[in-house]
Amino acid sequence: MKDRHIAMISIGGVIGTGLFLGTATSLREGGPVGTLLAYVVVGSLCYTVMISLGEMAAFLPIPGGHLTFAERFVDPAWSFAMGWLYCYNWTVILPAEISAAAVVINYWNTSVNDAAWITMCLGVVIIINSFGAGAYGEAEFIFCSIKVITIVGLLLLGLILDLGGGPNHDRIGFRYWKNPGPFVQYDGITGAKGRFLGWSAVMAQAAFSFIGTEVVAIAGAEVKNPRRNIPKAIKRVYVRLLLFYIGSVIIVGLLVPSDDPRLNLGGGTAAASPFVIAMSNAGIKALPSIINAAILTSAWSAANTDLYGSSRALYGLALNGNAPKVFLKTTRHGLPWVAVASCASVGLLAYMGLQSGSGKVFGWWVPLIFGLMTAIAGLSSWFGIGVTYIRFYRGLKAQGIDRNSLPYHSPLQPFAAWYATIGCFTAVLFSGWYVFLKGQWSASTFVTNYLPMAMFPVLYVGARWYKSTRLRPYEEMDFKSGLQEVLDASYDDPPPANWVQRAWSWLM
Repeated sequence: MKDRHIAMISIGGVIGTGLFLGTATSLREGGPVGTLLAYVVVGSLCYTVMISLGEMAAFLPIPGGHLTFAERFVDPAWSFAMGWLYCYNWTVILPAEISAAAVVINYWNTSVNDAAWITMCLGVVIIINSFGAGAYGEAEFIFCSIKVITIVGLLLLGLILDLGGGPNHDRIGFRYWKNPGPFVQYDGITGAKGRFLGWSAVMAQAAFSFIGTEVVAIAGAEVKNPRRNIPKAIKRVYVRLLLFYIGSVIIVGLLVPSDDPRLNLGGGTAAASPFVIAMSNAGIKALPSIINAAILTSAWSAANTDLYGSSRALYGLALNGNAPKVFLKTTRHGLPWVAVASCASVGLLAYMGLQSGSGKVFGWWVPLIFGLMTAIAGLSSWFGIGVTYIRFYRGLKAQGIDRNSLPYHSPLQPFAAWYATIGCFTAVLFSGWYVFLKGQWSASTFVTNYLPMAMFPVLYVGARWYKSTRLRPYEEMDFKSGLQEVLDASYDDPPPANWVQRAWSWLM
């Protein structure tokens, strides 16, 4: 992949239906301020995870990414547990994004069976990934460019509409923060307790929107000049967090009341997207369809990244001896075709929603089943990355390697890694709190929330017992294998010849 590919993927690669559609559920359950606070907290966890992962990935951009780092800096059992949980995380969300694409298309046409749209969307994703990392990078550059332009345009338009610049000249301001209010009282529970529960109920949905940011590290081994391009990509993460996620949540919270009955994804179309509702409320007739087209490309892009991430995770597992060697088979161009085909087959689960409609699938099956399980699995993976970095940090210190010599390092370490580790563990531990409320017990909800959390220690303890592994002593950590190849592949880009090249270099 080229530098512009990894740059654009780092900015908008995993922005998908979690932001464009999932914010409808978040706004309805948490209110504008509750949703904003949830996204701020999860965004801070995401940022600390990324600067931790970025330091390792820029130093050693090797196949397997953080799964190989876990093998080297913690122990093989940790890599086994993280790898299978991470692969599961990417794989189960693929059919969810494909189903979401069908939901979006239903906005224009509900007469065609969703099977046609699912087949078309899944087929395009498989074709793109079949041509390797270059095709994936080029497709994501186009998809992400559309997403970035769309979100920036929506933020500017949303601000104009809020200030009364729309066709109806209605100056909304903070009206909906006052009525129906900044928070939603969870399940009718009054007072601060109800507001707190409403905020915490949005945390998993917020995590679902952020999960996948770490694909930059997975792609590190397939990036040209990784020691230059990965640090640049990591430094751009804050743009996505602040501008796209936090900015979008603020705007939809200003423009759409949390008690709007249209905030219901069970209807079967993307008309429930708060962005579409905001444009409809303003009386702008053409924009909802344009926004829907952008949401469709986002769902397609996210599904494309899901297949890329899951196949490379499976390949990384096999590379470290934690999955059957058959997944190491590649084409002469280096495409792990067995891993791609295996992960793509999971996308067929999208057809499960044909009886009830993909909208119901996205409204119930995704956020409460696949989406929630993906969020918990993703947070568990972030926890594992935090632990891996803490040991990486101590290993560098034990072997006398100066962090200032690394191509990227953050002054917030190791405190950022500790914050990410403790924060992610806490978020996972309390993700299913509402099943313990009086009269709210549900065995299926309990399993959905805590199965991914339980998988991590079970996989780790089982692998450690079966393989008789031990923690890597700090003095024996491998910081050299693969490093010379990385250094040989590094080079200094020629200086820009004019202002156009300087602007492009700064942007990409």
